[in-house]
Amino acid sequence: MTQTPSRPLLSLTPVTPTTTNRHGSRSRMTCFFRCGNACDHAEPNRTDNGHIQDEITKAVQRRSVLKGAAVGTGAFVVGTGAASGGLSAAAVQPARATSGDLATSPFKAVAPNKRDAVTVAEGFTTSVVMRWGDRVVAGAPAFDAAKQTPEAARQQFGYNCDYVGVLPTGRDEAVMVVNHEYTDENLMFPADTYTPAQIKAIAMSNHGMSVVEIRRGVVPGDWRAETNLRKAKLNRRLHIETEFKIVGPAAGDERLMTIDDPSGRSARGTLNNCAGGSTPWGTVLSGEENFNQYFDKSGALDARYTAQYARYGITGTGKGWSEVDSRFDLTLDPHEPHRFGWIVEVDPMSPTSTPRKHTMLGRFKHEGANIVIAKNGKAVAYMGDDERGDYIYRFVSAEKFDPARTAKARRHNLTLLTKGTLSVAKFSGDGSEDGEYDGTGQWLPLCTDTTSYVEGMSVADVLIFTRLAADKVGPTKMDRPEDVEPNLVNGKVYAALTNNSNRGKPELPVDEANPLASSMVRASPGAPLTSASGNRNGYVLEMTPVGGHAASRFTWDLLLVCGDPAAAETYFGGVDKATVSPISCPDNVTFDNEGQLWISTDGNVLGSNDGIFRVPTQGPLRGQVRQFVTMPRGAEACGPLIYDKNRSLFFAVQHPGEIDGATFENQASTWPHTDDFPRPSVVVAYRRR
Repeated sequence: MTQTPSRPLLSLTPVTPTTTNRHGSRSRMTCFFRCGNACDHAEPNRTDNGHIQDEITKAVQRRSVLKGAAVGTGAFVVGTGAASGGLSAAAVQPARATSGDLATSPFKAVAPNKRDAVTVAEGFTTSVVMRWGDRVVAGAPAFDAAKQTPEAARQQFGYNCDYVGVLPTGRDEAVMVVNHEYTDENLMFPADTYTPAQIKAIAMSNHGMSVVEIRRGVVPGDWRAETNLRKAKLNRRLHIETEFKIVGPAAGDERLMTIDDPSGRSARGTLNNCAGGSTPWGTVLSGEENFNQYFDKSGALDARYTAQYARYGITGTGKGWSEVDSRFDLTLDPHEPHRFGWIVEVDPMSPTSTPRKHTMLGRFKHEGANIVIAKNGKAVAYMGDDERGDYIYRFVSAEKFDPARTAKARRHNLTLLTKGTLSVAKFSGDGSEDGEYDGTGQWLPLCTDTTSYVEGMSVADVLIFTRLAADKVGPTKMDRPEDVEPNLVNGKVYAALTNNSNRGKPELPVDEANPLASSMVRASPGAPLTSASGNRNGYVLEMTPVGGHAASRFTWDLLLVCGDPAAAETYFGGVDKATVSPISCPDNVTFDNEGQLWISTDGNVLGSNDGIFRVPTQGPLRGQVRQFVTMPRGAEACGPLIYDKNRSLFFAVQHPGEIDGATFENQASTWPHTDDFPRPSVVVAYRRR
């Protein structure tokens, strides 16, 4: 590699070093590299959809007061203790077993902190499963930060892992599938080592997904990557050059045809993969999220797509990738962004299979997709569009799931996401004075694989420009709907609504499903609470299907109004606030075998590092949030997954050390402390023997 002295990396990007975070614990670096400073721009959704008009009244404000008062004046006394990790004795949940079962084992909640470490509840420990740069396929070179190449990156574990899926392949073996969402060039590359073009090419190849075989360790609950890569036949890296097949009703549409693929049926690479889910037929779904930020322009943009580009936040100001690959130049190839923003399906059991992009599930900033089989046998996928003021979606397959364990059944099941009905959610408040945020909802159909229900739009129009189609049918604008997952124990569906600093402004008035125009925040653990505009701490929404997952109606309530228990606006399922941990900015969710909710956070505005929390969803402790683990400095928690009969909690530590002003030579974190620079990694937590 030619080594040309490079200017300081921060000068490659419009990021100003500062010690003041933009959004809670989220640094300016994270905002730029992860989503292209999306919050600096007006919401792409400029419609007046979705305001529950009967609740844009003083009644909504009164409910905030009622929720704070309902727990008694003691909430303000004990809440301060909770904010510093001092929960009362009542916070320790009763347990039926202590065999390492994460669902039933009691634990003392982890105190909010700013340590550069993964801090897990007492009695438990953690192991690093895979780190950025670790070898994935046989023949891959050992990682060397000073000798990175695109070719090496495509054989190594990518950067900034997010979703983690684990599928069993034997009693003590499994295959792990991980997303690599984005890169931070400031932290990845030593100065005076790479040219700007080399940096871009290597960063491009660090996106995508990794499939890695893992084996159980000596201690039950512990898992390690298979070290004999010649034996790990399922291992593979999906990257910017990997071929993906485009399937579903929009495949072959003119707007998916590019210079690279004039058929409109094949795409290269997958970008900004965030959350995901495992299917009942043994594949993994991955959501392409902030894909809009990767495209540049060398001249004028195609006037045919002015409205479409605007609705997706595509401006032509990207990451400079077009200098390395011309397909990222919108002026030259205006259709290339239409090939991203899909749900990707990967078959980890077939390393030679071609992964697919599903047009039937719509195109938007997918956080992920999660499947449940409805009582009528159809596959139902729940999805969130992670943008301020965007929507929650659902897909119901046309055909039924075949539970037989035969090759024929699996071939059938692999077609389930190509035909069916795509809908978007509309929420209505109950209009009562009961002190609850709840109501009813309905799924508004957008299209089937053969019929559009949106006036003036064809099926392909709806699927390629799903946001514009949804705008026309009047769904409810939500506060950054991220992970949306069905709970297989209680039959309900849970959505993480991360935050929305603009909620309460004229363009986004409060309603019963999005009730807060201001929230309380902290500068650091134990610091005074101060008021900030908008919904800063987020919610967890609970939806109950009426008539089953494939039916058109549901009821809903806010299980959690997140924040510090000392703040009047917070609500934790009705449980005593003295027994809860502070929680801010829910992002991803998962469930254990008892049906308890596990929540990871991203962007904590309560002054602490992000973490993962356990929350009962039913019974007398419903809503009792308890922190199980905290992340290192600058990191968010991603992809929580309870596995192995509740003995293992897998999660990803994303962007450790991503703190303003940090560079490769001046790191803010060295986690996992194997090098003098941070390495995003997948971790497993389990009971210490």
